[in-house]
Amino acid sequence: MKLLRCAALLFTAVFLSACAYGTKDQYASKTFVEKFTYVGDEAPSLTLLTMINNATGAGGHSSLLINGSQTVMYDPAGRWKHSQVPEQHDLLYGINDQVLQYYKSFHARSSHHVVSQKVFVSPEVAEMAIAASKEQGRALDATCATNTIAILHQLPGFEEVKFSYFPAKLMRNFDELDGVITTKYYENDEGQN
Repeated sequence: MKLLRCAALLFTAVFLSACAYGTKDQYASKTFVEKFTYVGDEAPSLTLLTMINNATGAGGHSSLLINGSQTVMYDPAGRWKHSQVPEQHDLLYGINDQVLQYYKSFHARSSHHVVSQKVFVSPEVAEMAIAASKEQGRALDATCATNTIAILHQLPGFEEVKFSYFPAKLMRNFDELDGVITTKYYENDEGQN
């Protein structure tokens, strides 16, 4: 059984490394990023966002909202775009409350809802998360969970989040952290807003 599991993991790694990026890389200018930089007034935090299928409970996507010296979102292999949200290699800038609501509304529909899991952190950890997100860079399709975990594993207090390829499993593992505040967002429309 171990041999079969190792072979499957090796095949997956080779397959993913051979894939081409499915989304166009975005790299906004420094001026554009500075124009829309947003600094929230809430204490520093990390919020894992997971898009969950209402019928099956399977995860469709993971992203990480970081509230530190500015509020950004690491959205690996994400397809959400907004004209007032600069992006540099899957890191989205200017995530104020209204933009965050647009993001959730884009993903929530009759088939999916959005689970937000917030953990308050020190300012230092928030800044480490922003730096790690910049370094992580653009993600291949279908690697949102693994890229998000790679960032979390660089942060004190998050090293024990278990590795997974699956957003729903990452969500369940993240829920084991101390102090997680969970909210869910639902919409009943049929398409992406």
